[in-house]
Amino acid sequence: MNLLTRIRQHFSWNSLIRIGAGVLVVFVFLIHESDIVQFRFLQQLELWAYDTRLRLFMPKTLDPRVVILDIDEKSLNAEGRWPWSRNKLAALVKTLFDKYEVRVLGFDVAFPEADPSSGLSTLESLVQGDLRNIAEYKATLERIRPSLDYDNLFAEEVGKHPVVLGFFLGGKSETAGVLPNPIFDAANLGKEKIAHHLAAGYSGNIPALQKSAAAAGHLYPSLDFDGITRRVPMFMRYGDGFYEALSLAMIRTYLGNAPAKISIQSLGGFSGVATIPWIQVGDVRIPLDDSISALVPYRGGFGVFRYISATDVLHGKVPVEDLKDKIVILGTSAQGLLDLRATPVREDYPGVEVHANLVSGFLDQAIMHHPPEARTIAVLTVLLLGIPFAALLPRLSAMVATATMAALIVILVTLNLFVWNNLHYVLSIAAPLLMLVLLYFMNMAYGFFSEARSRRLITGLFGTYVPKELVEQMSKNPEEYSMNGESRNMTVLFSDVRDFTSISEGLSAEALKDLMNTYLTAMTEVIQERRGTIDKYIGDAIMAFWGAPVANPDHVKDALASAMEMQARIRTLDEPFSKRGWPPLHIGVGLNCGEMNVGDMGSKFRRAYTVLGDAVNLSSRLEGLTKEYGVGILVSENVVNAVPSYLYREVDKVQVKGRAEGVGIFEPVGRLDQVDEATVDLVDQFNRVLVEYRAQRWDEADRIIVGLMQKAPETKLYKIFRQRIFELRYNPPGPNWNGIWVFKTK
Repeated sequence: MNLLTRIRQHFSWNSLIRIGAGVLVVFVFLIHESDIVQFRFLQQLELWAYDTRLRLFMPKTLDPRVVILDIDEKSLNAEGRWPWSRNKLAALVKTLFDKYEVRVLGFDVAFPEADPSSGLSTLESLVQGDLRNIAEYKATLERIRPSLDYDNLFAEEVGKHPVVLGFFLGGKSETAGVLPNPIFDAANLGKEKIAHHLAAGYSGNIPALQKSAAAAGHLYPSLDFDGITRRVPMFMRYGDGFYEALSLAMIRTYLGNAPAKISIQSLGGFSGVATIPWIQVGDVRIPLDDSISALVPYRGGFGVFRYISATDVLHGKVPVEDLKDKIVILGTSAQGLLDLRATPVREDYPGVEVHANLVSGFLDQAIMHHPPEARTIAVLTVLLLGIPFAALLPRLSAMVATATMAALIVILVTLNLFVWNNLHYVLSIAAPLLMLVLLYFMNMAYGFFSEARSRRLITGLFGTYVPKELVEQMSKNPEEYSMNGESRNMTVLFSDVRDFTSISEGLSAEALKDLMNTYLTAMTEVIQERRGTIDKYIGDAIMAFWGAPVANPDHVKDALASAMEMQARIRTLDEPFSKRGWPPLHIGVGLNCGEMNVGDMGSKFRRAYTVLGDAVNLSSRLEGLTKEYGVGILVSENVVNAVPSYLYREVDKVQVKGRAEGVGIFEPVGRLDQVDEATVDLVDQFNRVLVEYRAQRWDEADRIIVGLMQKAPETKLYKIFRQRIFELRYNPPGPNWNGIWVFKTK
């Protein structure tokens, strides 16, 4: 078998593996969409997608047909706390229909108990007491009884008009008041099994009031598993009866007490499971989901229904045209009474507006619903998109695969939004979208790891010859790589272990190797964390640079931070070194930035990616001077000018071997925002020493340096300048002296 055949076979197997993994992904989504197994995270994604589409297409306009009669703070201040007396509610009902001629009035409240506010029960109890002229008292009581029976007054007024009451169905088994007659009984469903909401208890209305009402509907909103109200059960079951929702009762009353006609549709098979796909009320068809609930067609978050204060209506302060022929729902916006719901459009949505949105949606025939073929469409979407995409992706380039996925997503989303907006269909969108994205990223990830494996192979082959950073750059952009050198502004660092010869003499060869490996590993980690490139290890010395092979505009700052962190990191090695019987290490670091040549340099036998130039030589000299001055780090004036955010102590002006000009050398003390005032004061005092020293004012310079030595007698830098001052006082350098100290050796 030749090499070409083996390569083809290799790629064939890779393609088969990727196709098989893609088909597996499609299968997982297929069993979800076919309702064999439901995955909660996909259900949640679908709900979020539903909410997004709902918010996208909300009209956000005022519906003038539906008005909220608001028990607001203004009404409570004017009429007293809620609940109001029933005679006041009777007056409110009378005003709404006689004066304002509203079409239908619905109550988003229930009245399960009698109203004792008139005091009638107290007057009746007095008949049993020791009262004079009891007969006259009884006659008077009978005469005024009708005006004090507020419940009867309210019931009589409700009976004259198309008023729809509300009642509560819930999970608690307690009961209060009475329920209306059910819309239909469980026996009407025959043997069909229909999913529905079941209540264990209720809170209805007092019998007289319920008997007088044109209709009554439950106030129960259904919550999805994430706690959001997206639907309301049009029918809920209590006992053997099914009871309609307030919104359905109101629309039936609005349409002249039209009956609610239901159609039972079997889902097939032997399970006997069926559903009620829609309700017909006059000319209005209300689509239902598989639990005989209607999706709430929210019009908007704010300002989609007009609120009118109840006290203004009660006192006739509202223009007649504002309420004439309107559908009115009595609710509340007062604090403490407000019924808030978490909805797709707001987290604090008034419950009364849920009913208002449903009534508005019924009239507009704008109830979103799943078409009968929704599950079939979902399964076919997954199959027709998933299988071809899974099979083709391994054969496509990254660019073509991306374009194909983007095109499929655009087409899928466009079609989904079209049927949503024009047909009011809710079709699955989250699952097929996520499937496409997973297939795409799975194949992209496979390609990424395959490419990474190839890069690792290249690194393994060439990593012993050139730095890994260069290898990575070559593997990413091989066409941009050049063997030619170039001139760049970069930063170079040299470090060296102090007294390494004596240290090595006191350790065995094995211990010395372990010590150096530990030390070099720690220092290399610091350098590479700051984007530095290790040029080479020279025994115990390290040479590194910043700004190549990858350009780095912050190369000076990163290099200086590395130098500071190297000094801090080496102190963390003291304890583990001590435990192994090794001496603590001290290093000197030299740092310089400037123009230097970088590139592949060497012979035909061995090459190295390195830097050359005067700036590199100066950095090496600075590292050597750290030992002379007894400091940990020395940097050039170039570094000081490039990174002004640090506090530096000027150490000296020197002329190193190989250079004709002097250069200022500095010790970085720390970041300006981190050093304390005492440190700043010490740096200022030493700067004054240098000023006096260069001006040949030896006595003043000596006085200051003596003061500094008293604070830190072991500081080598202070000792050096004290000695120089002493010698130069008796051997003056002459009037043309520039203060530069000349070093004859490296």
